[in-house]
Amino acid sequence: MKADALRGHLDALLLAALDGRALHGYAIIEALQERSGGALDLPTGTVYPALRRLERAGFVQSSWSTVGGRQRRTYRLTQAGTQTLQAERRAWREFTHAIEGVLTAPAKT
Repeated sequence: MKADALRGHLDALLLAALDGRALHGYAIIEALQERSGGALDLPTGTVYPALRRLERAGFVQSSWSTVGGRQRRTYRLTQAGTQTLQAERRAWREFTHAIEGVLTAPAKT
C-alpha cells in the first residue's frame, strides 16, 4: 500500500489497533499487518514516533512490561483515546460513504 494513502489516517489506525487491549510497539505493527491482510507494513520509524506523539496528546499511555522475557513499552488507550477513536470511526464511515457514492454511482446523462 502506498504511504500517501495512509497520510492522515495513521493515528486512527494505531488507536484502532489498541482498542480493547494493551500492546507493545511491534505487536501493534503485527496487528495492523494481520488486520489489513498484509497490506499495511508500517516501519518502526513511523510507528514509534506516532505512539510517542499520541502519548503526549493524552490518547495513549505507556508502561514497561516483560513480554517473552524482554522489557517492552506497552501502550493502551486512555479515555480520551477511546473517544477520539470513536470520532475517527464516525468520520471514516461518513467519508467512505460519500466516496463510495461518487465512485459507484452510474454517470447520469
